[in-house]
Amino acid sequence: MSPGLADPMAQALLPLWLEVLVAALVLAGAGLALLGSIGLLRLRTFFERLHAPSIIATLSCWLIVLGTVLYFSVTERLALHALLIAWFMAITVPIMSILLMRAALFRARQAGQGMPPGLEQPGAGPDADGS
Repeated sequence: MSPGLADPMAQALLPLWLEVLVAALVLAGAGLALLGSIGLLRLRTFFERLHAPSIIATLSCWLIVLGTVLYFSVTERLALHALLIAWFMAITVPIMSILLMRAALFRARQAGQGMPPGLEQPGAGPDADGS
């Protein structure tokens, strides 16, 4: 190694407390993502299968991105651009879940499966008891 170049591994050393924090955040996010995947496999109906991963995906994404922001903000420069990934997930996952559930509910009603009636149908809604 030439004397003018710094060792790249020497620049990436972090304090132990920060390494533990980053590792804990990333592992917690990965563990939650695994938990959501197991929930996807174990649950039976479409509505149950959509619920577990959509909620857990957002939290696991936030944990992994927070670990990434901490690591790269200390080793390089402030890395807030990674927060755009979490923001995008936090906005799009709930919207996608709502749209998929509405489409599945519509198809289940059209097929005559035992689904609750829609609010636009007579006799449905909060004022259906006649009071």
